[in-house]
Amino acid sequence: MRAEWLRRRFDADIVWLPFDLHPEYPAEGLPREQLLARYGERGVGMTATRFAEEGLEYNPNPDVVPNTMNALRLTELARDLGRHEDFHNRLMDAYWRDGVDIGNPDELRRLAADLPADDVERVLAGGEYRDRVVASTREAQSVGINGIPAFLLDSRLLVLGAHPEETFERAFAQLADRDAGG
Repeated sequence: MRAEWLRRRFDADIVWLPFDLHPEYPAEGLPREQLLARYGERGVGMTATRFAEEGLEYNPNPDVVPNTMNALRLTELARDLGRHEDFHNRLMDAYWRDGVDIGNPDELRRLAADLPADDVERVLAGGEYRDRVVASTREAQSVGINGIPAFLLDSRLLVLGAHPEETFERAFAQLADRDAGG
């Protein structure tokens, strides 16, 4: 995973922030055939190719592209409980590798089984953390983030999209040059 490589290679502090990429998706998610109609097989195939290049499994749910607001809100609960990284990674694996519909409340309950059940139910039943997710999304958009993944390096350089390691090598070299006055 690119974030782990960044942490090891550059001693980077990685902070995952919530970003609601598609707030317009219905609560039950978007049928995948609508996504294919919008982007075509080529766009979906390019994603699969990038995953394969990184040695990652790509097996999203064949039927639905989820509305992720509840998953993002539960991730913020996990952050408040000091469990963000573990829960975030679990959600990513569930969606990208295992094809789990992370918009489905029952699947989210299963994935959050090690978080306090009362807290999970409270978040799923109400609007808790929605304002935090919306504010974080708005802040990301204000600095030019319009997709995922996005990396803001040293609060100064934005790298949008999935890129090879060489892109990050050049980006950190560019930051070092700036710091050295070059």
